[in-house]
Amino acid sequence: MKKQTILILYWVFTLLFSAFMIWSSVPGINPKGEVLEFMNGYLGYPVYFIHFISMAKIIGSVVILIPGLNKIKEWAYAGLFFDLAGALFSIYMVQKKFDAGTLFILVPVLLGAASYYFWNKLKAA
Repeated sequence: MKKQTILILYWVFTLLFSAFMIWSSVPGINPKGEVLEFMNGYLGYPVYFIHFISMAKIIGSVVILIPGLNKIKEWAYAGLFFDLAGALFSIYMVQKKFDAGTLFILVPVLLGAASYYFWNKLKAA
């Protein structure tokens, strides 16, 4: 695969992944209404943790958008994947099943995996 193709694919998947992660974290910065009801009432997350995880997701998403920063980018990818795995696990533990809505979390997982894959291909090229 040509380096330019890898670069394009990397940026497409990275922008989509980062956009999703930022979009999903913005309501948690100041949780109210449905967000607070779902994350605190349904999942049982403390409000301070909702703030923390939301800010961490935004920081991680910004880090993977910045060229370079290879070591910290590895940590950012890991943190974002732990967040998604934790979300999937939390929902499963409350519902005791996977449904179509829960499996929607696989979309950002696949976007993130593709971003990480092409980032590594780009580093090797």
